[in-house]
Amino acid sequence: ASHDMSHVTFAQVRDAIDSHLTGPILQVPPMVSALKVGGRRLHELAREGIEVERAPRPVTVHRFLVEETDDPLVYRIQVTCSSGTYVRTIAADLGRLLGGGAHLRSLRRTACGSFDEAQANVADRAVLLSPVLAMRDYPAVSVTDDVAAMVRNGRILASWEGEGPWAVCDLAGDLLAMYERVDEHRAKPAVVLPASGAVAD
Repeated sequence: ASHDMSHVTFAQVRDAIDSHLTGPILQVPPMVSALKVGGRRLHELAREGIEVERAPRPVTVHRFLVEETDDPLVYRIQVTCSSGTYVRTIAADLGRLLGGGAHLRSLRRTACGSFDEAQANVADRAVLLSPVLAMRDYPAVSVTDDVAAMVRNGRILASWEGEGPWAVCDLAGDLLAMYERVDEHRAKPAVVLPASGAVAD
């Protein structure tokens, strides 16, 4: 669908962003997402021409900067948001709030957690990070040797403070596993790393 948005002012754009698209918001995932509904991914259903009801999900837009360009119908934006936020959907929601429509011309991710463009490399110069460094944005917990043995065997353990996932390390600081919450009191391994020197079949 096309919309005449020539009447929209920069002040109206800023007001819509500040009033409705900044901070904690509820966002309806797009049909082209990888989320599952009824055991099937939404993008698979979309390719078959099937559209299903999607429940809004809480996300947080920490920062939403907008600036004008030479084209009065085009704006440049910078968004800092929580994991799971669909920036293309934010653009569509902005257009809807302004009484019409909007979409992204291009999208570039400049950071993910504490990793940003300054640490990026082209493929042939890629640097392999240690597991503990690669998981540095997750809360880390250190466990005793007895608990480390249970972790290596994939045991469910009492959960730690926070919502997780947790990077579970031994007393030497080596990453053993990533654990995720099962329920209010327990956590299970999402992935267990092989012990140093172990050989996979």
